[in-house]
Amino acid sequence: MTAATDGHASEASEGDVLLRMRGLRIEGRADEEWLEIVHGIDLELHRGEVLGLIGESGAGKSTIGLAALGYARDGCRISGGEIWFDGVDLARISEGKRRALRGRRIAYVAQSAAAAFNPAHRLIDQCVEAPVRHGLLDREQAEREAIDLFRKLQLPNPETIGQRFPHQVSGGQLQRVMVAMAMAGRPDLIVFDEPTTALDVTTQIEVMAAVKKVVEAHGTAAIYVTHDLAVVAQMADRIIVLRNGHVVEQGDTRGILENPQEDYTRALVRVRELRKERMEADDTDVPVLEVANVTAAYGKDPVLVDVSMTVPKQRTVAVVGESGSGKSTTARVITGLLPPQKGSIRFHGNTLPSAYFKRTKDQLRQIQMIYQSPDTALNPKHSVRDVIGRPLTFYLGLRGRKREERVRELLSLIELDPDQFIDRRATELSGGQKQRVCIARALAADPQLVICDEVTSALDQLVGEEILRLLLRLQKEFGLSYLFITHDLATVRAIADHVVVMQHGEVVDSGTRDEIFTPPHHEYTELLLSSVPEMDPDWLDRLLAERGEEFRDRGI
Repeated sequence: MTAATDGHASEASEGDVLLRMRGLRIEGRADEEWLEIVHGIDLELHRGEVLGLIGESGAGKSTIGLAALGYARDGCRISGGEIWFDGVDLARISEGKRRALRGRRIAYVAQSAAAAFNPAHRLIDQCVEAPVRHGLLDREQAEREAIDLFRKLQLPNPETIGQRFPHQVSGGQLQRVMVAMAMAGRPDLIVFDEPTTALDVTTQIEVMAAVKKVVEAHGTAAIYVTHDLAVVAQMADRIIVLRNGHVVEQGDTRGILENPQEDYTRALVRVRELRKERMEADDTDVPVLEVANVTAAYGKDPVLVDVSMTVPKQRTVAVVGESGSGKSTTARVITGLLPPQKGSIRFHGNTLPSAYFKRTKDQLRQIQMIYQSPDTALNPKHSVRDVIGRPLTFYLGLRGRKREERVRELLSLIELDPDQFIDRRATELSGGQKQRVCIARALAADPQLVICDEVTSALDQLVGEEILRLLLRLQKEFGLSYLFITHDLATVRAIADHVVVMQHGEVVDSGTRDEIFTPPHHEYTELLLSSVPEMDPDWLDRLLAERGEEFRDRGI
C-alpha cells in the first residue's frame, strides 16, 4: 500500500468525513497470478451518511465494502491506495488494532446468514459476543439490547428466539438476527453486504426500516452493497455504480434515478421491464402436476394445511409468500422428501408415491429441482463435466463419447462455451454461471417439470434477468412446465402464467397473473404487492407513514 503523510491523516479527520479511500487497488489470485480486480477507487463517506454501492456480480461491490474494514477475503489482497477511518490509516496499523475496531466501531452484515453463523452455538450467544468482548456492555445489558433489536426487526418471540440454534429458524429470520448482531455494539460504520437479497418483500421492509432508524437515530454511517437499485434508492444518500472494478457513475440518489448518464446505469433502471407473453388457457390437456389437499408437518408442527395447486402443461406457476409461508415445503412434498399426512400428488393424472425412495427412476427423472443457492448446490471438487454428466449416466445411461457430446450440447443450450467451461469447477464460476450450470444439470435428466426454488434471489438483477430469459427460452424450446417458488413479485410479473399466494402454510389466493395483479386484491396479496420497492427515493418513507401505526406497535 502507498504510505500516507501526516497531512493526509489530518485531512481525513477534518469535518464529518468518517471514511476516505484514495486510489484503492485490490488484486485477486488466479492460477498463481495476481490480477487487479478493483482499479483505483476513490470514495468518501460522511458521518450519518449512507453510501450505496451497486453493480452486477464481479463489479467489486463487496470487495470494496470489506476494504472499509481493512480486510481482503482469501485469494485477494489490497495492493495500493489509502483507507482512512476516522483519521486512522487501516493499511498501516497492526492486524490486532484492526480487529479491535471490527465489531466495535466497524460492523459487517454478510449476505449469507447461513454461512455467517456458527451452527453449534445459540443465536443469543453469537449476538452478544462482540459487545461483551469489546467491553461495551456486560452480558445482561447485551442480552437486553439484542432482544430489543429482535423486537424491532419483527422476529417472532423476541424474548426466546435467541435460545434457538441457526438451523431452527428460517433464512429470513436468520438474516434479521445477523442485522441485530451487527447493530448490537452501535458502531460508527456498518457495511451491509446485500442484507435483504434473500428476504421476502414484507420482511425486507422491516429490515430496511430498522436499518434506516438506527442510522438516523445514532448518526451511524453505512455502506450499503446491493444489486437492487430500487432497494438502494430507499437507503442511500449517494450511489456509486460499479462495473468490473471501475466506477461507472456516481452522484446523489435522486439524480442517478431521474437522470442516469451512462448506458449501464440506464440498464439497471430498466431491469424490471421483462414480461412473459400472455398465453391462453388450454383445459383439454391433463395437468402435468396436481397437488390435492395436502397437509404436512415437521414432527407435531403443521407446516402445510389443505394445500392444492395445479401446474398446466408448458406453463409456469409461481408460488409466492413470505419466509415461512410453506413455499419450499410444498416443493419438498412434491419431490417426495417430505411425505404428506393427507392429500396426494398426481403427475400426468397418476398418483405418485409419497416418499421419493418409493418412486421409480423414471418418476424421479421427470421432476427436477433447481435450488436457490448454487454455491451450496454444486460440489466444489467436481468439474462442470462431472456435475452435468452424472444425471446423464444415472437417468439415461450415457457414458463415454455420447455423454461428453451431450454435456457440451447442454452447455451450449445454457449459453456457456463448452471449450471454456467444461473443465472448470464451481469456484471458478460467477454466480450467474453457477446457476446456469444448475439449470443444465436439471435439463440433463430430460424432465417435464422443473421446480425453481428462488433461483434468481441470490443473483444481481441484470444476471437474474438473463437467467429468466434463459428459462423462458428453454420452456418454449422443450415444452417444459415450471413451478417457480419466489418472494420476488417482479420475477412473478416477468415469468408467471398463474400465481399461487401462500401464507402460514395455506393457499390464500390464486389465479392467472393478470387476475392476481389486477385490483381488487386479497388482503394479503395487497400487502405483498404494496411492499415491492419502487424506483423512487421517497417510496419507503411514504410507505412507513401509511403503515405508521403498525410500525409503531413494533417499535420500528
